[in-house]
Amino acid sequence: MSPRSLSPRLLSALAALLLLAAGGSGAHAEDPRGETRFANLSPAFAPRHLKDGRNTTAPMGFVRFCAAHAQECDPMGSGVLSMRLDAQRSAELERINRIVNEAVQPETDLDHFGETERWTYPDDGRGDCEDYVLEKRRRLVNLGWPTSVLLITVVRDHAGDGHAVLTVVTDKGDLVLDNQETEIRAWKDTGYRFVKRQSQVSPPAWVSLGETAVPPVVGGGR
Repeated sequence: MSPRSLSPRLLSALAALLLLAAGGSGAHAEDPRGETRFANLSPAFAPRHLKDGRNTTAPMGFVRFCAAHAQECDPMGSGVLSMRLDAQRSAELERINRIVNEAVQPETDLDHFGETERWTYPDDGRGDCEDYVLEKRRRLVNLGWPTSVLLITVVRDHAGDGHAVLTVVTDKGDLVLDNQETEIRAWKDTGYRFVKRQSQVSPPAWVSLGETAVPPVVGGGR
């Protein structure tokens, strides 16, 4: 049988089998809910944007933050789903990420407040990961960025611990602003496992991102 006589579906199946035989570098799989999982993809094959999943619960620290700062959890800005990353906007991201990372001294909530987890602005110059995120988000909103593209995101970091970063949705892909890294990176280049993040439609709502092992505490370290 010649390749021309094979159906497109059969050709796709054969291609997938060849990839698996070569080590699975380009394969993807679906979980029982029918969601495509990209955890086993190399960065070259990963999409530029994270794919939102089903609605999920917000971190308790975020819920408490919104109770204390209700106006900070309302939608602000134009509501666009992707920001055009021109030279000005790119420079703003770089500047805010650098300034906040340098200005805030890392300190756990337990040492800072005597609590396991408290989300707040680092107005006293100290904070852990989610506090860096809140401050970066606040400063970018003040520069005219809409909250719909500034998404607080929970990940598991390289040590497997709960960690918060700011995901910025742009026309160049989803970028990650991180207090553990000096450079802004595409989400697929962080090496993190993405758990959940704010909904673009409604800041108080959260959506899952594929990693099912939700950390009990966000920011147990720095």
